[in-house]
Amino acid sequence: MIIEPKTRGFICLTSHPKGCEQNVINQIEYIKERPVTEGPKKVLVIGASTGFGLASRITSAYGSNAATIGAFFEKPPTAGRPASPGWYNSAAFEAQAHKDGLYAKSINGDAFSNEIKTETINLIKQDLGEIDLLVYSLASPVRTHPESGVRFKSVLKPIGTTFTNNTVDFHTGEVKEVTIGPCTEEEIDNTVAVMGGEDWQMWIDQLKAAGVLSKDFKTVAYSYIGPSLTEAVYRKGTIGRAKDDLEATAFKITDGLKDINGQAYVSVNKALVTQASSAIPVIPLYISLLYKVMKEEGIHEGCIEQIERLFNARLYSENTPLDEAGRIRIDDWEMRDDIQAKVLELWKQATTETLPEIGDLKGYETDFFNLFGFKVDGIDYDKDVNEMVNVPSIEA
Repeated sequence: MIIEPKTRGFICLTSHPKGCEQNVINQIEYIKERPVTEGPKKVLVIGASTGFGLASRITSAYGSNAATIGAFFEKPPTAGRPASPGWYNSAAFEAQAHKDGLYAKSINGDAFSNEIKTETINLIKQDLGEIDLLVYSLASPVRTHPESGVRFKSVLKPIGTTFTNNTVDFHTGEVKEVTIGPCTEEEIDNTVAVMGGEDWQMWIDQLKAAGVLSKDFKTVAYSYIGPSLTEAVYRKGTIGRAKDDLEATAFKITDGLKDINGQAYVSVNKALVTQASSAIPVIPLYISLLYKVMKEEGIHEGCIEQIERLFNARLYSENTPLDEAGRIRIDDWEMRDDIQAKVLELWKQATTETLPEIGDLKGYETDFFNLFGFKVDGIDYDKDVNEMVNVPSIEA
C-alpha cells in the first residue's frame, strides 16, 4: 500500500515502515561513530520504542555492544492498516541488531502490569541472567494500577491558577492564545499515579527480588524542567508534581540498592519534539523558537545526540556530575542564560506573521512527521510499501 500521513490535532494516525526504519538506521550510524567507554552490557529499556527510550536502546547496543530487552506497548499492523510507529521502530532496531550479531528481544504489552513485569523477569533469567542498566522511559497518559485495578488518567493543567499564554498550531503556523483552567486535587493525584515514580519503584523492587540486578547496577528515568515560559503549565503544574515524585523516587531506589552498590538517577533532558510534548500547550511555540536559537549557536541536539552525551559525559563518565537536587542535567545547553534570554526576546515578537522568520517551525514540523516515519530523507513515499512488518522476537 501507499501510506500517507493522516493527522488529527497533535497525533498522526498513520506511520511509514520504511521511514521509521531509516530513522533507526540513522541513529545507529550516529552511535557507531561514538562508542561508550565502560558502557552497559545487559540492558532493559522500559518504553523502548520511541524517543528517548529508543535512543537509549540504540546507544546501549551500538555504543557498548549491549544485549538489550525492550518493553513497550505498540499496535501491530493489520492488513491495510499500518502499525504504530514504535512497532516499526522496534522491528527495524531488532532486524539491524540481529544482523550485526547483537542480542535484542522485545516484549509488547502494558509495562504497568504485573504480567509484563513477570514476563520480562523470566526472559532476563532465561537469556541474560541479570541486567546492569534499566532505563525507565514510559510516556503513557493512562495507567491501570496493577494491585487495585484503578485506572488513572493524567492531565496537563496548572495548579491553583488559570494559565494563559501563546501557542502555535504547527500544522497551520497560526500563533494564538490558549487558556487552561486549574486542576483539581484529584487530577494532581491521578497525574502523579501515572507519571510519578511508583511504577519505576515497582519494576526495581520486582527485579531485585528476582535476583536479576547485577552488582553496580544503574537505573535512570527521564524528566524535564524547562524555562519560566512553560513553568505554570509544566513544572509548577500537574506534570511537575509527577516529576517531583519521580525525582524523589530515585533517592528511595538508591537506598534500596545499597547492598549491590546500585544507583538510581533522574536525567533532566532537553525539550524535544515527541508525541508527548506535542500535546502540551505552549511547548510547540517554545520549541520552534528554541530550535532556531540552538541551531544558530551550533548546539542543537535530537534524542540520539542527547542520549549519547548522557551516556558518555554523565552516566558512564568517571564521576557523574549532579545538580544541587541530585539530578543529571543534560538540558544544560538549553538552559544556558544566553539561550533562554534569546528565546524570551523572540517570544515577545512571535506572531503568525513573524514566526516563519524568527522561529524554526519547519524544523518542528519535520521532526514531528519524522516521529511517524514521514518526511525522512531518502524515502520514496510514492512507492508501495508492505505494512505487514513483524518484530522478529515477537513474531508469534
